[in-house]
Amino acid sequence: MLKGEKVILRPMRREYLEKYGEYLNDVELQLLASEDPPMPMEPERLEARFEEHLKRPRAEFLWFAIEVQGGKFIGQCILHRFDQAARTCELGITIGDRDYHSRGYGRDAVRLLVKYAFRLLNMRKVWLTTNGSNLRGQQAFAAAGFVEEARLRDHIWLDGRYDDLVYMSAFREDAAPMAPEEPGAPEAEAPSSGEDAWEER
Repeated sequence: MLKGEKVILRPMRREYLEKYGEYLNDVELQLLASEDPPMPMEPERLEARFEEHLKRPRAEFLWFAIEVQGGKFIGQCILHRFDQAARTCELGITIGDRDYHSRGYGRDAVRLLVKYAFRLLNMRKVWLTTNGSNLRGQQAFAAAGFVEEARLRDHIWLDGRYDDLVYMSAFREDAAPMAPEEPGAPEAEAPSSGEDAWEER
């Protein structure tokens, strides 16, 4: 269990799959940051992917449920694509419950996960991708210590138009103590990569 100022990160549980399936079938949420076209996610497919996850070595794919006080599930986040030689990994996050958007919960989860990667996993760099049009997401990740590293122009097809794919990263040597939350500041509230936050490219 990892505890932040606003959220608690726990291992993903089977009991959260139904709610998580609702988030994956929310077209507007998926369009916000997914680089792939929204597609229906059947409960059986989600259950099968969860079973596959349980069979994988823990060091390959770290999957957390995001909870708030009282144990309410509001989203999920992951660390995956570990490169042990370069000490890098990718971060993905979804805040699916709209009642918790733009209230600092996503930013708290990102900071907590990055701190975990640096301090306990000995990673030196955490990276992610987000859509170029997702300015609020980019601002939120920047508030959590990420900087834009590369931009692939018109690289993805999003809701009837082409969009950029933005790579952002945070380095351990640049990490600073968590700053106090600012009221009304943006937060990372959608998936940071264009997958269902499951499959490896």
